[in-house]
Amino acid sequence: MKFNDHMALKLVGILIVIFILQIIFPVITDLFVLKASDIFTRPWILLSSIFLHGSVVHLLLNGFALALFGSILEGIIGSKKFLTIYFIGGIIANIIFVFGLPLLYIIGMPSSDYALGASGAIFSLLGLLTVLRPGMTVWISYMPMPMWVAAIVWAMQDLLGIFIPDNIANFAHLGGLVFGLISGFFYRNLKDTKRKHVRKDNNMALSKEEIEEWEKRNFGF
Repeated sequence: MKFNDHMALKLVGILIVIFILQIIFPVITDLFVLKASDIFTRPWILLSSIFLHGSVVHLLLNGFALALFGSILEGIIGSKKFLTIYFIGGIIANIIFVFGLPLLYIIGMPSSDYALGASGAIFSLLGLLTVLRPGMTVWISYMPMPMWVAAIVWAMQDLLGIFIPDNIANFAHLGGLVFGLISGFFYRNLKDTKRKHVRKDNNMALSKEEIEEWEKRNFGF
């Protein structure tokens, strides 16, 4: 049985508290923001930057997505797996952001080497949810569509965003989404394998008649 401790909502609360602290103590942002050139000397910023946000709008958008999609996913896979995907996905998304910067420089697209926000981690949740609930209806720009179509739309937006300077970490979004999709396929295949073993074990169980026949043959009653 999966345990749901409402960690998605608790994470939203933590993000709000940290954002307030960012406003009161701006040095917090300077110390824990992701700076590409510092990941080898301060590797913890790959994780700490997930808790930071650059504006109220940034926080509200990520908080809403985390509360909605995160809660749905947590109810499906449980709190422990949810947190694992969230944090690993966020770290991988940040790594993809860092290693995507040279490509932007090659194609002549200006980009900041700083990044902050939970978007990459949230996109990993969206990717996993896409695999587990592909037909779930979501709304994008007031249009309803299946989750799998929404994932394509999100991916296309970020692919186009790479070539249109918009101060958004598009590579982080794509990295998180791909990680989530891959995790989803692994999770689904693992569940299918477990179901097959359960069915096989159930099929191997002896019937009442078979047990009685075995007792008669071996004990004479």
